Amino acid sequence: MKNVRTTAIFGLLIALALAAGLSTGQDTPDSLVPSVENVGPQGARALFLFLREGGHSVSEQRTSLDSLATGTRTLVLASPTGRPVSDAEVLAVDRFVQEGGTLVYLSPRELGRHQAALEKWLRLEEGPLLPASERGLATDLADAGGTTVDVWLDAGPLRGLSALRISQDRGLRVNHPSAIPLAGLGGAVAVWRVALGQGEVYVLAGADLAENRRLELLDNVRFWSALASRGPLVIDEYHHQLAPPPPLSRGIWVFAAQVLAVAGVYALSRGTRFGEPRPLLVEKHRSALEYVRSMGWLMRRAKVEKELLPELDKSLRQQLQEQLGISPDLADVEAARRLEQEGGVPASRYLDAKAQLTQLLAQPSVRPVDYARVARLYAHLERAVAGQEAPRR
Repeated sequence: MKNVRTTAIFGLLIALALAAGLSTGQDTPDSLVPSVENVGPQGARALFLFLREGGHSVSEQRTSLDSLATGTRTLVLASPTGRPVSDAEVLAVDRFVQEGGTLVYLSPRELGRHQAALEKWLRLEEGPLLPASERGLATDLADAGGTTVDVWLDAGPLRGLSALRISQDRGLRVNHPSAIPLAGLGGAVAVWRVALGQGEVYVLAGADLAENRRLELLDNVRFWSALASRGPLVIDEYHHQLAPPPPLSRGIWVFAAQVLAVAGVYALSRGTRFGEPRPLLVEKHRSALEYVRSMGWLMRRAKVEKELLPELDKSLRQQLQEQLGISPDLADVEAARRLEQEGGVPASRYLDAKAQLTQLLAQPSVRPVDYARVARLYAHLERAVAGQEAPRR
């Protein structure tokens, strides 16, 4: 009884642990995209809501920059990495700025990967690393990983500001002729101003100034309030979205149609009968004994060709050369003498075998029994030369 109660308690505990594990879902990682839809630390949702609740005219751009709404005063590109800004869009933005608009471009930290057209237009390069500074914060842990940059020239939306809070990362270099550094720390620049026609471009290193986690730090929110006070402000969301995949080419559709056609023909040929099924033919093979009898009958009817006789002597003379060094060019008598001297085989054996071979060659036809007799003589000679047979006197 005690064991049953103990087992029941442990079973209940295991069930509770399993239920707790299944009910605890893993938190999805925070998005790194500075989108107005992102409520995470690195999103820009707080900025969008703050400006809207403050009575400013703020909207989202979800189409190409070629179709900016009329009356737009400020365009914000917050580190777009989803799809690149095209050359045509750069021309549209340049025209917008030349006519008096303001572009705020929060550049991605990694140059040369996402926005080549914009970087070429503004002539951007990576700058040195920003030094660490906790100036203006209540504690050192208020913004881990950030740094405070000084406002060097309080112009435009930086008028009246003294410090901004951004990530401690690399600054920017803007090689445009009209570029002026506005804020930074040490030798690293974080904010630039580029005058173009009647408008201006503010280039910032990274999207830190617009992030939810740093919007309320130091003078960050005052920078955006000053920009929104100029008139309608549009935040680009179109280039945060990934570009749709290219449509399938016509060749792929043709290939797929061919595969389907071949599969259909195969299925039709294998699945359709063109008449009544015929009975299976049973194939009877001949026995091995029949093959042996046929081979014996064929050998009995076969005739010996005379050309086989010279091959017997040729084979023996070649063996004499290899075994005893007796040249094939020597006369038969001399070859027989050397065979007796060096191989111990009587010369008469070789001369007798050669005489019988010559006699058979003179006959009109050669009987198999005569060929077998001469072949046997030459075989014994070859065995004697090879040392496989004792010499006979």
